[in-house]
Parts: sequence; C-alpha cells; structure tokens
Amino acid sequence: MGKGEASISDEEWERFLREAEAGTQGAPKEPSARARMVTRRLREETGPPEPWRAHPSPRRRRGKAWYVVGLLVAIGLLLVALDPGRVAGWFGGGGGGGGAESAPLTAESERPDQPPPTEAAAQRPTVEKPFRGSPAARWGDGTGGISLPVARATGWMSKKQVAHALDRTRDFLAASSLDPNVLRGERPAKAIALINSHQQDVQDYLATAFRAPNRENDPLLLFSRFDTKVRLVGDVVKSRGRITYREGERGAVEMTTDVTYVYPVVRATAGSDEVARTIVRREVVMSWDDPAKVVIKPGTFSLVSYKSDTTNGGCDTFTGYFTPEFSAERAAKSPGDGPEVDPYDRSTSMDARMREAGDAGCGTATRS
Repeated sequence: MGKGEASISDEEWERFLREAEAGTQGAPKEPSARARMVTRRLREETGPPEPWRAHPSPRRRRGKAWYVVGLLVAIGLLLVALDPGRVAGWFGGGGGGGGAESAPLTAESERPDQPPPTEAAAQRPTVEKPFRGSPAARWGDGTGGISLPVARATGWMSKKQVAHALDRTRDFLAASSLDPNVLRGERPAKAIALINSHQQDVQDYLATAFRAPNRENDPLLLFSRFDTKVRLVGDVVKSRGRITYREGERGAVEMTTDVTYVYPVVRATAGSDEVARTIVRREVVMSWDDPAKVVIKPGTFSLVSYKSDTTNGGCDTFTGYFTPEFSAERAAKSPGDGPEVDPYDRSTSMDARMREAGDAGCGTATRS
C-alpha cells in the first residue's frame, strides 16, 4: 500500500476507538514522553525596553531635544494639511484602528527568516490599545493566529482522520493557552482530558504540577494561568504560529505545534491602567497513536515533548501561575544574567532558543 493511502478505513477507525479502552495484545501499556520538559524564563529589563528609553538626558540635551520636537511638530502639521488621509493611516495601528500597520498578517505557513520590525516599539500600550507598539497588533485573535496545514493521508490515518486530529490539536491549544477560565487560574480540565491517561510519566507530572509545582513539574510548561494579583485586559489574546505533522513511530501521526501567545494584563487593583504584556512561546509535540498498536484512551494523544519560553511571567518562581512585573518592580531589580532575546522573534527554532538560553538564569527581553 502506498504511503499516501489510508491504511485503515473510517469504519475500522471507529471500531478501534471503541476497543482501545480495553487495549490490544502486545501494545505498550504506558507510552512515555520521549523528551523532558524544558523551560527558560526571560524577564523584561529592569526599566522599560530599550526602544522606550530612546530619549535624551533632560539636563544635558533639553534645548536640542525641544528644538527637534518643535521642528517635527511643524513638519507634521504641514503633512496633515497636505494629505490628512495618509497621516491618519500612519498612526492607525496597534490594538485597533486602520492603516497598513494594523493590517492582519497572512498566516504563518513556515518559519520566518527574520524577526518582526521594531519601528513601533516606542508606542506604549494602553487599556484601550493593549497591543500598541507590539508586532502582535497585527497577529490573529485567539486560535485565529494558528495556521493549520492541508490534511493528507498519513501513517495509519486517512485524510479525514488527519483533518479531525488537526482540529483536536488546535482544541488543545485553545483549552490550554486561551481558555478565559484557565487564564484566570482554574484547572485546565478540558486540555488535560485530551492527554492520554495511560501515559503514566505525564500523568505523574500533571499531578505534581498542580499539587506542588517546581522547576521540573511546572504547569506553565503546558498551560497559561495568571496570579489573581493581575487581570487580563479585554477578552483578546494574540497568537501567531503553526501546526505541522508527519508520520511518527509505529505509524502514528506526530503533530508539532509552535505558537507564541501575547497576554496584556493590568494590576487587579481598582483603577490600575498600566499595561504589561506576558509573552509565551510553546512548542508541544503530540502523537496521535494507532489504537491497534498503543493502548490509548479514545480521542486523546500521547505527549512526545513540550518546551516553553516566557517573557515577563516571573523568573525562577514556581507558583503555578504567571506573575508579570510592572515598571515599578522592574526598576527595583537588577538586569537578568541570561542572554538578550526578542520574544517576538520566531525565526529561531525552539531547540536553538533553548540552547542559547542554556542554564544562564533569567534573561533580558529586548521588548515587550
């Protein structure tokens, strides 16, 4: 039978799902994750990121600075008079508004070859425009920023079955990283229900992660949950990434998800309006196993590996929740001893990102 043909009919697939709970003779009883979880936390700079600090010293360059600002204002007024529509388009991006800057990006079908531009980084976010000054202003909302490939018959699955597995994979990403209740700190029950309950090492990790989180058993490796001291701004989380797949071990369909999420937050206290952003990039590899060869609960997948890279979510703190910092906290801390990283740069693979971070401790994000 050719590699591109289905190795099992849809009717047999349904039968396999019904029989899978009972197991199949000779099948592994507890498929294990083949790579341990890896996490590197990158903290924002002690002050605002470099583009936000690109202004002269008020004592030494005050006269020159005011002269330049006055000249720019004069030029700006002249441009508004000559072509108001074009000028309005220049300032329409970043969390709402028109113009090319806020035009949605096309789906990410492959890894980009360079990081996104930094021209808009000097624009600070606000409660009304929480993604202003960030490349995420042009990313998709929720799962809208996660690209799905075309389904084709692969391994033991038909084209229809692969399409269904792709949808379920995206469901897991939504339940683990976008669900409003989970973001507010609730247990990610829907996401956990999609993970093979016969995979004992993963089940042990999950049990420990929610009972007594630590470096090796941190729920934030797979799930996004925030401390109650902060609240999300609005109901939009920006995302950008893609899902790919290939034939894996024993004819399984192995899917790799590589997605960056951007969460805008403010302090939970009444009247707080300083917006900080937590940026999380996760790579999760999952195996949709053939129930004729692996004991697996129907409709679930086995975890192969999972990696996470977080900016402004708390560095070397293992509470089970993201604990983003604001300007006052950053100003009171020393810079991290790890490398500088652009959290929006998706041109580097997660493996390369992990190697670059190494064991250097808390790094520094070049922007937020």
